[in-house]
Amino acid sequence: MLTDAEIKEIKDLCKETRQNIVKMVYNAASGHIGGSLSAVELLTVLFHKCMKNVPQWHRSEDFDKRDRFVLSKGHVSPAYYSVLSQLGYFGKEELLTFRKFGSRLQGHPTPLCPGVEVATGSLGQGLSIACGISLALKLNKNNANVFVLMGDGELQEGSVWEGFMNASHRKLDNLVAIIDRNRLQIDGETEKIKSLDPLDEKIKAFGWNVIEIDGHDIQAIYDAIETAKKNTSPTAIIANTIKGRGVSFMENNAGWHGKAPKKEEYEKAMQELA
Repeated sequence: MLTDAEIKEIKDLCKETRQNIVKMVYNAASGHIGGSLSAVELLTVLFHKCMKNVPQWHRSEDFDKRDRFVLSKGHVSPAYYSVLSQLGYFGKEELLTFRKFGSRLQGHPTPLCPGVEVATGSLGQGLSIACGISLALKLNKNNANVFVLMGDGELQEGSVWEGFMNASHRKLDNLVAIIDRNRLQIDGETEKIKSLDPLDEKIKAFGWNVIEIDGHDIQAIYDAIETAKKNTSPTAIIANTIKGRGVSFMENNAGWHGKAPKKEEYEKAMQELA
């Protein structure tokens, strides 16, 4: 259970990350803003409260004990980079190099960026990558956990379901998949493009534990992740979220999947996030 002080801390960090996302995408005149805003609480709680992974571990004998993270929906890198900067992987001033030529903070994450385990961006592949890492850890008798953040649109890829099947077959109880269920993808509503519901029952049919939560509820996210870490089978957390969360004219609007705000829109968004 998080304390009131911890919840306030997370809310403040989330506010900062939402501001950073809008600044980064506006400054780059390019980027994926809607899905980044929907994933803020998920990434913030995971990295700040649940994962064993801090910059110091990457320079010490504890390196192999760190939990691993795969951002399967690699296009929401602005949220990821903001959280990594809060943890001290690099200075916050570097955020405004996002998508610039030669920057370590590219549109999709690569291991050139401190704290990033694997390059991602081709949707539908992150879960299979996470399965491989999870299996390797088990074979090495390493108790670290593996977390993968997925978008719901990418669940329409067949490789995702191969990953679900493989994880169950291999009994990868060290694997936690967090699904950002904002119900929108670049072309519109997921349920109109290729229906996923009943998503919980489909994933359960592949032998997974499933926990469904409000993906903006800090305590619910923390409880779900901590429960998942104790399960004896791979666990999927279906986090119901709002695409564009925090900016009124971006919320539940598929048009904001992958475009940058103009000056007036930027100023209005920052005003709402102040």
